[in-house]
Amino acid sequence: MIDIYNYQLYRHIDSPGWKLGWTWGGEEVIWDARGAEAAEQGNCSKFTGNIPHCCDKSPVIVDLLPGAPYNMQTKNCCKGGVLASLAQDHLNYHSSFQISVGTSSTGLSLNVSDAETPMPYNFSLGLPGYTCSNATVVPPTKFQNDGGRRKTQALLTWLVSCSYSQFRESQAPKCCVSLSTFYNETIVPCPTCSCGCQGSPEAPKCANDGQHPTFLQLPQGYDDPVPDIVMCTRHMCPIRVHWHLKLSYKEYWRVKVTINNFNMLKNYSDWTLVVQHPNLQSLTQVFSFNYKPLIQYNTINDTGVFWGIKYYNDLLLQQGEFGNVQTEILLKKDPAIFTFQGGWPFPRKISFNGQECVMPTPDEYPSLPRGSTASPPPDGHLCHGLALLVSFTVFLLIQASIN
Repeated sequence: MIDIYNYQLYRHIDSPGWKLGWTWGGEEVIWDARGAEAAEQGNCSKFTGNIPHCCDKSPVIVDLLPGAPYNMQTKNCCKGGVLASLAQDHLNYHSSFQISVGTSSTGLSLNVSDAETPMPYNFSLGLPGYTCSNATVVPPTKFQNDGGRRKTQALLTWLVSCSYSQFRESQAPKCCVSLSTFYNETIVPCPTCSCGCQGSPEAPKCANDGQHPTFLQLPQGYDDPVPDIVMCTRHMCPIRVHWHLKLSYKEYWRVKVTINNFNMLKNYSDWTLVVQHPNLQSLTQVFSFNYKPLIQYNTINDTGVFWGIKYYNDLLLQQGEFGNVQTEILLKKDPAIFTFQGGWPFPRKISFNGQECVMPTPDEYPSLPRGSTASPPPDGHLCHGLALLVSFTVFLLIQASIN
């Protein structure tokens, strides 16, 4: 039995999903699989009669699709390799499948013991940006039977941990941030060439609005990755997050956040947005998004994750009229820290789907008009006129328990 857990709080595994690979330490073959299947059968010409499910020295296992035959399923299988993040959905961050392993020389089952069983190596997830450790022996996994009155245990359990790096996946960022306020007409755009300059090797291909060039074609195969083809912009990012300081009340202030998709081929399902701001500890209400605080230390709570409401706006559509999702956030003013000066109302960091977005430089932030006050307004009318940085180190830990 192999179990895969996504312990990353705000980075999920999207379609086409994980592809777990490894290299056998001996002459093993996979005779049968339930809940998943090998992508390639390999060369099984030495066998007559019963043919193994996979004879590859380095098999690659993929999850079954939803709706797989019942006799091929196991518990927590058949999600097409998609895993939710732990913060979004604690029921769907786990996948599992079962394989029957024997030797290619005898065709018999392995004699499993700590000393005699060769350990697989060269593990991989088949996802950009992920690298995996070697397998290590851990205490055997225990299973509950008879309603929990009896426990059995595996003969041997191996553990593999995989981690994600944004820089391993791509040299160029995938998102950027723009800013605006009610007290300044200036709109601070995403920095120029945030995700690469037009025509540069690291930048995605682009097309002007309404243009349909020949390369604008969807992939043909299920496993073919969807290329980043974006609308031509100054920033060249597939995703833009706009932070607008909308209103100021006597005791509260309101922010509008809009996520725009400039990718002309790709929808983003189960997206996440991570925001770092010191006033999140006084967040009062979130409209149209789900929210969960991420980093809490005593009274400090400056980082939270937002995501869409199921069947309402959890799918960010491709570039076009409906290629955006938005929310408004109501925060209570903390007299000890609240101010409009020095760019304080703007986020310290923003990440989309676990990838850090490019922010404008602080000297570009919209400033208060001359002669205005940075303190809250004296009455309850709407105001129409006028750190310690916690780094987002993104980890995805995968447990592979081979019993």
